[in-house]
Amino acid sequence: MKTNIAVTLLLVAITFTGCKKLGVNFSINNQTNFRVESSSPINLPFEMGTPDVTTNSSQQFGNNNTAANLIKEIKLEELKLSITNPTSKTFSFLKSVDIYISTNSNDEILLASLSNISSTAQSINLTTTTQDLSSYVKASSYKLRTSVVTKETVTQAIDILADIKFKVKAGLL
Repeated sequence: MKTNIAVTLLLVAITFTGCKKLGVNFSINNQTNFRVESSSPINLPFEMGTPDVTTNSSQQFGNNNTAANLIKEIKLEELKLSITNPTSKTFSFLKSVDIYISTNSNDEILLASLSNISSTAQSINLTTTTQDLSSYVKASSYKLRTSVVTKETVTQAIDILADIKFKVKAGLL
């Protein structure tokens, strides 16, 4: 009886261990910059474009022993904004921010946002979408559009770095 239980537990352990080897999880990190100009209106939304973000996803997939056709899901794990210039500025000027993602083949969707910002820090983490972003990240590049509302006068341009971290679930080659 004890032998049967031990064999059954061993088979269950091997089965679950084997299943883990059928897939891989890893992160893809991208960065882009945008600028809030000093002439920005207060309490009105305004938009800023960013240069296309090159994904280098094919290389990342290869580095992790997978390929685009084996991707099961890509979710946004984190989108962090950091002020890079002026170095003394904080996010106290910002009321809300919405960042949208699109490609030439995919419609624009909300990627991340944050409202009622009351931070006096130089970095903030946005609330991320729960949508599968596979078709956006598998593309050679994607576009970001940022919409912000300020709550105080911006007297000089503010440069912001967006650190974007995607969590990838994929099958192995």
